[in-house]
Amino acid sequence: MIINADSAQVYSDLPVLSAQPTPDEQASVPHRLFAYLDGQTACSAACWAADAKAAVAEAHDAGLLPVIVGGTGLYLRTLLDGIAPIPEIDADIRTEIRSLPVEVAYARLQAADHVMAFALAPTDSSRIARALEVIESTGRSMADWRKNKTGGIAGDVALHPLVLLPPRDWLYARCDARFDAMMDDGAVAEVEALLVQGLPGDAPIMRAIGVPEISAMLSGQIKREEAIALGKIATRQYAKRQFTWFRNQSPALWSRWEEEINDSNIDKIEIIFQSL
Repeated sequence: MIINADSAQVYSDLPVLSAQPTPDEQASVPHRLFAYLDGQTACSAACWAADAKAAVAEAHDAGLLPVIVGGTGLYLRTLLDGIAPIPEIDADIRTEIRSLPVEVAYARLQAADHVMAFALAPTDSSRIARALEVIESTGRSMADWRKNKTGGIAGDVALHPLVLLPPRDWLYARCDARFDAMMDDGAVAEVEALLVQGLPGDAPIMRAIGVPEISAMLSGQIKREEAIALGKIATRQYAKRQFTWFRNQSPALWSRWEEEINDSNIDKIEIIFQSL
């Protein structure tokens, strides 16, 4: 059973823009957690991990091998290692903090929790807001809460990981080609339908790569050519962050594939999987 671990592919609104498996591909194998939420639902790492644990258990109960695929490292880490048991944030505190300009929130975080402030970029609005609401609502730093995580499955399953780290030039060329194809195959219509819903700008789905760029194009702020160029840049930047995260954060014992992925060597990857 294939279990999706990509934070954009959980949404039914963006099958093209998130590069979900095609209907034919999905029909060829049992799968879970692709397009199972709509854009109105904010999917957090904790929520996804709970759903993924259920999917893994379902696969085991059915005598199937759960194969978790996707590039959202935080999702995978939360599933394997668990999550800090942070209590529910006071609603009034959350509302007040989320309304602050990022520079004001960051200054307040520096005063209240210098450890988390030092760990975050001054422009990282979502993580700054989260760290600030945690310290002000619970009286404890997120860094302190994270010392004791619960709910991870790493100790209860046999892991057979494979990290794909192909040559960057090859990867970036595929990113560019994929964005061109998505623009021609329905991505613009997907964003048009998404905008009709009137979702807040900080909703996770509204931050999916391609949505801000195509939204700006649809509103007349930029031309199609600029939207494509900016979308390609955002895709390559995200791919670089993913590449770096998995290369540096995944355990050294995890198997790695560092060649191109094509029809001539796909058999080698299958052999690696079979030998894990």
